[in-house]
Amino acid sequence: MNREEITHYSRCLNREMHIMIYGQGGIPFLSFPTQDSMCHNYEDFGMIHQLADFIEDNRIQLFVVDTVDRESWSPKGWDNDFRAARQEQYFHYITDEVIPLIHERNQRTPAVTGFSMGADHAVITFLRRPDLFRGVIALSGVYDAGYFFDGWMNPTLYDNSPEQFLPNMPADHPWIRMYNERKMILCCGQGAWEEDGVRTLKNLEQVFREKGIHAWCDFWGYDVNHDWPWWFRQMRYFLPFLLDFPWND
Repeated sequence: MNREEITHYSRCLNREMHIMIYGQGGIPFLSFPTQDSMCHNYEDFGMIHQLADFIEDNRIQLFVVDTVDRESWSPKGWDNDFRAARQEQYFHYITDEVIPLIHERNQRTPAVTGFSMGADHAVITFLRRPDLFRGVIALSGVYDAGYFFDGWMNPTLYDNSPEQFLPNMPADHPWIRMYNERKMILCCGQGAWEEDGVRTLKNLEQVFREKGIHAWCDFWGYDVNHDWPWWFRQMRYFLPFLLDFPWND
């Protein structure tokens, strides 16, 4: 399997960032790690091994990015305006710097994926910029930014909170047509540590229904916990649905 690590300087974040690339072809996936983690996260916890056949058969190519969660979503007690601004800088790092880098390596339209906080990043990025992606697979996210900020909200954080901004999207917004031209898969278990994920995904499911957005919101059983072994199974289950979705590159 082709395995490569890239180090590059981000103007958006004013720091060096790293990206792990796995595979040589197929559909590229912008891949977000779990909370506070970096680009080796998928490899360290076994996801690369679990998806090795997809990667080696050139069906997918993974681009796993670093996060700045320790400066945005995680540091309780820090200045909330700074935390929200840091997340917005990270969003622009992804859209303005990482996506062009992916296109330099693979000209096919990418999908985006993530687990736990990585699912939050995936859904935020996809819903704000569906023009950049063919689809999304998000597992076990919590899509209410106020959850991480003890209910605090400002306009910047609002833009990074799908549970807040999506209900206010006008019915004729061009993004809605674009969502329906892509494959949206959001999944959550109903076991340990999934309570807030279930709550926010049910809220999003209702909004999707009201807006006529054709997202697949799937709730797995009460034995399905917020943990890697279940994400392994879910990724292997959902990947073929996205890979087989009609798309003209």
